[in-house]
Amino acid sequence: MEPIAAELMDEARKRDARGRKIAAPERRAELLTAFDASGLTQRAFARREGVNFHTFVAWLQRRRGTGADRATPAALRFQEVCVAPGVRADATFLEVALPGGVVVRGGSAAAVAELVRALRA
Repeated sequence: MEPIAAELMDEARKRDARGRKIAAPERRAELLTAFDASGLTQRAFARREGVNFHTFVAWLQRRRGTGADRATPAALRFQEVCVAPGVRADATFLEVALPGGVVVRGGSAAAVAELVRALRA
């Protein structure tokens, strides 16, 4: 049997302590932009580009601000509410003032809460 000549090719990519490839931030940005234009599913795009699916999903979450490293949400602040003169005590009318000057009004607490969540998203 003849000896086999083998050569280890280093792709000059950085690797972490466990030997996993580390993508440069520029490469990540290129892949995320290409994904947006591709029309492929996350899984299909990651497979096509040779990126671990879970790593790719983490990049997307970080970009969207929903990853584990996301800053903690701002603390809730309460504001005193005064009932205007002439308003009936049994009236079910809600008004919520959001940061930026947006005011949401409605008669149903559930509907107002849903609208506020939609506006914040």
